[in-house]
Amino acid sequence: MKKIVYTKYGSPDVIELIETEKPVPKDNQILLKVHAASVNMLDWYHLTGPPVIRLTNGTLSKPKKTSLGLDVAGRVEAVGDRVTQFQTGDEVFGIAKGSFADYVCADEHELVRKPANVSFEAAASTPVAALTALQGLHDKGRIQPGQKVLINGASGGVGTFAVQIAKSFETIVTAVCSTQNLDIAHSMGADYVIDYTQEDFTTNGRQFDLIFAVNGYHSIFDYRRALSPTGIYVSAGGELTQIIQAVLVGPILSKVGRRQFSFMGIAQVKQKNLSIIGELLESGKVIPVIDRCYPLRATSHALQYLGAGHAKGKVIVTMSPDDHSS
Repeated sequence: MKKIVYTKYGSPDVIELIETEKPVPKDNQILLKVHAASVNMLDWYHLTGPPVIRLTNGTLSKPKKTSLGLDVAGRVEAVGDRVTQFQTGDEVFGIAKGSFADYVCADEHELVRKPANVSFEAAASTPVAALTALQGLHDKGRIQPGQKVLINGASGGVGTFAVQIAKSFETIVTAVCSTQNLDIAHSMGADYVIDYTQEDFTTNGRQFDLIFAVNGYHSIFDYRRALSPTGIYVSAGGELTQIIQAVLVGPILSKVGRRQFSFMGIAQVKQKNLSIIGELLESGKVIPVIDRCYPLRATSHALQYLGAGHAKGKVIVTMSPDDHSS
């Protein structure tokens, strides 16, 4: 089988496509024949190796874990002795470390069944990004029907899911993005769309019950001005300064008045959340925005495209039938 690996930190040019043995699932694992995987900024960070990643993934000079890929959609090839939820032939999606490969093993509790009316590519686009959006809006943001919700960075991987998930809670959604992405935001059902190159939502006088900051940069004090008196601000990314302010300044501001400020962090892999995402996909309430697809052999190009900040929605890596080898 073929698999993407990297043995040193650097640009996407350092990754390799190698031939290796098909993995054998442990008792609680499933062996998947991968049909599609998606690229996340986590993959980019693991590859390029900023200091915090190097400290948690091996040594400062080279990675300990050499596989890439988290999101996956595929068909069950074999199951471990203790697996009870799935059987050979089931179509599933979820999380599997090292999913940029023909085959990969995954914990059964980090997968759910793929809806029959959803493609492998669409299903593979959802786990990390949609989990981040769902947990950020629901768990951290305590979203409620009828609220005014703003999504800053609405056209990226997490943002496109956040807009649609927020709408599924029957909220009034304002999407913030650049000029070239206005049509995408409208197509996702946003009630209002703001072009950040033309208007600053933190100074236009409008206030929101929930602000979900996926990308871009505004001072946390700017966000505070745009929150209603009991509003909640959740940072899920953006520039480093924005993240640092959410982590360090947010708890302090949360003690002053009734506004709340928090940082989303990395999404937790919860099977019940993946099931909710599957239901949203099946019902059509969430339709993944896929920018482009790359074959496994062009994974370096997929990573380069994502890292350059060009992606509108998700970037997918696909395994075509003739790519698979035993």
